[in-house]
Amino acid sequence: MKELEDRIREEGTVKAGDVLKVDTFLNHQCDVALFDRMGAEWAEHFKDRPINKILTIEASGIGIACSAARHFGDVPVVFAKKAQSINLEGEQYVTTIYSFTKQREFPVIVAKKFLSADDHVLIIDDFLANGKALGGLLDICDKAGATVEGIGIAVEKGYMGGGDRLRERGYDVDSLAIVESMDPDTGDIEFRA
Repeated sequence: MKELEDRIREEGTVKAGDVLKVDTFLNHQCDVALFDRMGAEWAEHFKDRPINKILTIEASGIGIACSAARHFGDVPVVFAKKAQSINLEGEQYVTTIYSFTKQREFPVIVAKKFLSADDHVLIIDDFLANGKALGGLLDICDKAGATVEGIGIAVEKGYMGGGDRLRERGYDVDSLAIVESMDPDTGDIEFRA
């Protein structure tokens, strides 16, 4: 998606440790109009899939998942929670993920009443690096018996291999911008052609 690549080039900041900061429009301050156009891109890519639910992880994936849901007939959005709370009741699917950005493991939880074998899921997230967070969401879908119809990613760090490994496993991963390299010294960002 050229518009997203342009925004990353114009407003993104490359930091040491393979960090791409895009908080002006994606994961702190949200450009809702851009999110809507991203949702339209995923809707076009996955238009032949019987998607009836979108799954993401808190917190950065929620905004783009909700915008995308509008393009899939307002299907429900379920987000995996990163902490147990008194509001989570009943049986739950639980797994552990490693967050590249936070550099630590988190439990992720989805109430069983929100995900079942009847669901055809599109997983949406803001970033894909090594694929560990997505692995947790895929594990939850597997435990629920849900069918994963595809994975929509805003920004994939292609050079880290997570997306390519998921594609090799047979998942349809539609990343709107795939970063092939980035340099914290120069700020240069190269995208996959």
